[in-house]
Amino acid sequence: QVTLVESGGGLVQAGGSLTLSCVISGRTFSNYAMGWFRQAPGKEREFAAAISRNGGSIIYVDSVKGRFTISRDNAKNTVYLQMNSLKPEDTAVYYCAARSGLLAANIEGAYNYWGQGTQVTVSS
Repeated sequence: QVTLVESGGGLVQAGGSLTLSCVISGRTFSNYAMGWFRQAPGKEREFAAAISRNGGSIIYVDSVKGRFTISRDNAKNTVYLQMNSLKPEDTAVYYCAARSGLLAANIEGAYNYWGQGTQVTVSS
């Protein structure tokens, strides 16, 4: 059984920063590529960022490029999402996901395991 637990969400003013963390347990973290998705109120869940199993490949949705940074620490079984220059449109529940593969992916169906999500609210 693989468990993902996100943390680090909260309320921040526009222009501020937050760092989300996601800890995976139950399996060897380094066997998984990891992703962050988000779901804004009234909208479908969308891809935000992903990192390959070895950290060598990273992809972002265009709307967060230059502002968000995904990283991983395999020794700590943790993936991070550093979010800078936050905008009100970044308000969403952010989900961590893991896939049993080498490559980063931007498709929900590619992921096998999901966390419960952490709320990020950006005020204007």
